[in-house]
Amino acid sequence: MTPDELAPRIKSGERRALARAITLIESGREDHRAQAQELLGLLTDAPGQALRIGLSGTPGVGKSTLIESFGRMLTDEGHKVAVLAVDPSSARSGGSILGDKTRMERLSRDPNAFIRPSPSQSALGGVARRTREAVALCEAAGFGIVLIETVGVGQSETMVAEMTDLFVLLMAPAGGDELQGVKRGIMEMADLILVNKADGDLKPAAERTRADYAGALHLLRRRPQDPEGFPKAVAVSAVEERGLREAWEDMQALADWRREHGHFDARRAAQARYWFAEEVRRGLLARLDRDPAMRARMADLGAKVAGGELTVAHASTEMLTALGVRA
Repeated sequence: MTPDELAPRIKSGERRALARAITLIESGREDHRAQAQELLGLLTDAPGQALRIGLSGTPGVGKSTLIESFGRMLTDEGHKVAVLAVDPSSARSGGSILGDKTRMERLSRDPNAFIRPSPSQSALGGVARRTREAVALCEAAGFGIVLIETVGVGQSETMVAEMTDLFVLLMAPAGGDELQGVKRGIMEMADLILVNKADGDLKPAAERTRADYAGALHLLRRRPQDPEGFPKAVAVSAVEERGLREAWEDMQALADWRREHGHFDARRAAQARYWFAEEVRRGLLARLDRDPAMRARMADLGAKVAGGELTVAHASTEMLTALGVRA
């Protein structure tokens, strides 16, 4: 379908049209990129502004189980929930498992939910390159809450914080030295830490882990965009569906406070500036890769660096000079 045909169907909430549109924006073909930009332009007047929530955590922490329980709780309350789940891609084959829809079987059948798994491909930050645009499409389709499940936890996984209103970090109990389980950088970006699996034999360990993280968060300098008591750590059980409502109330309270004090819109504006600069950088790299002469120059300089004939700094300066950019 053309952008003119897709746009009204997306605005009416048609899930198949939304899925086709996300496929379009994820395509790397130049003609598809032009159509994707046209489509996004046609949707700028769509009403509504979704609450964007990023969720990240180490493999095995129970992200999919928690998102399914949390999502079903939200849809039971009448919310429309979109889940954008990003799976890691193989560095060798480029393929991804994309198994989130099978792991969230009940939520995927919910008429008020939409689940879209996407490969991370070569993008850093734990998100697919076009995740931000997929969020805009979900908002245009009338979804009031967009959950972005990201790939793992690490220093490069913080990019999701640049496209969400709230960043939630999931942790598991009984992981040895708990405070070594996550880096300070990502803890400083988290708005809420959920210690999952607080049930059965792991419940006491989960409470201890929650207390450890609560103490660590207390030592961090309070951020101007946070009210008193945030960020905080909460123990939850995705299996028993316990603690999820309290976590949702915390998320709403934080989002409402930021709206009232002007931090919400300021954050969205800063994110727009960030992604503008990021898109320019990516466009320049893509243009460099498409130019045969420049690609050959890069290969030649790379070979000289590998052979020890040039230093990395010298070679990069030469390349930038060839591009007409002063290093």
